[in-house]
Amino acid sequence: MTSTSTPSGLARFNGLEESVARATLLEACAARAWADRLLAARPYATADDLYAASDAAMAELTAADLAEAMAGHPPIGRPKPGDPTSAREQRGMAGASDELRAQMLELNLAYQDRFGHVFLICATGRTGEQMRDAVQERLGNSPAQEREIVRAELGKINRIRLARIAAPVEED
Repeated sequence: MTSTSTPSGLARFNGLEESVARATLLEACAARAWADRLLAARPYATADDLYAASDAAMAELTAADLAEAMAGHPPIGRPKPGDPTSAREQRGMAGASDELRAQMLELNLAYQDRFGHVFLICATGRTGEQMRDAVQERLGNSPAQEREIVRAELGKINRIRLARIAAPVEED
């Protein structure tokens, strides 16, 4: 149990040296413009303030910034080897059948061919079937529609990752 005197993860984040804080943010989202905006607004009084700053920064990202952010995400069904965050977020694919894995590979490739980037979805809490259905549905979107869906999904992912940064710190 965390005592009230235990510094929160948010206080720790606020106190990080800028280069360390930048690296922490870039692990959450690879878009440098997003990280720069969040760094510029430190310190944060509450986690909600951090989330609001993230949402505002997401809304301002250009197409190039979004591409940079997406480049930091592995395809669904193929988490980055040795990356616990990637594995945790894609847990819904962990027990997927070989058939579902093959479908996701085919759909990921079709999506990348159509839109020029990885299929991005907030996978946390979703089953492999839900992710397959989402990519199938989104293949019919226009590039402009898909860019805004990606922006929203990335915002959800960022909030989950920021919550881990801002979480209370347990003392040994």
